[in-house]
Amino acid sequence: MTAGSTLTNGTTAEHELAALQREHGRPLFALLLRLCDGDRQRAEDLVQETLVRAWQHPEALRADDFESVRPWLMTVARRLAIDARRARQARPAEVGDAVLENVRVVSDHAERAAAMLDVRQAVKTLTPEHREVLVLVYFQGASVAEAAATLGIPPGTVKSRAYYALRALRRVLPGYAADLR
Repeated sequence: MTAGSTLTNGTTAEHELAALQREHGRPLFALLLRLCDGDRQRAEDLVQETLVRAWQHPEALRADDFESVRPWLMTVARRLAIDARRARQARPAEVGDAVLENVRVVSDHAERAAAMLDVRQAVKTLTPEHREVLVLVYFQGASVAEAAATLGIPPGTVKSRAYYALRALRRVLPGYAADLR
């Protein structure tokens, strides 16, 4: 379609718009596909939006200053792509349903604080020997060998005390049993 063509109401406008799409649709799609980082659906949407703008502004297509409307269409398409990218960057990323199903549920701060208080109370019920091992190995992250060296006991004793300490905590904290394995 050239600049001398006019878009009129009715069937003629639809045919001319279809001709515009046939003549310039592929180059527009190629440009927009690059600008949309390979997102075919977004590029197709922007091609349609570009053609809607051409339909809304037939005066731009009638200008006698240029031979083809392609430069005007490419400029409109490029600006639409830039606007779409800016709009996406201005709002939080969209999340699909499939992603939400796989997201790990994290408890809020109040639940975590309550759990910490429960665990502290339960740890106080342990014997001093069991508490020492548990604090070193689980809370301070020491290895069995490091805990054995710190406490001056054999590594096997550290392992057995940790085992019995966790077993005692499971009895005191039945709601947290899955977390203590």
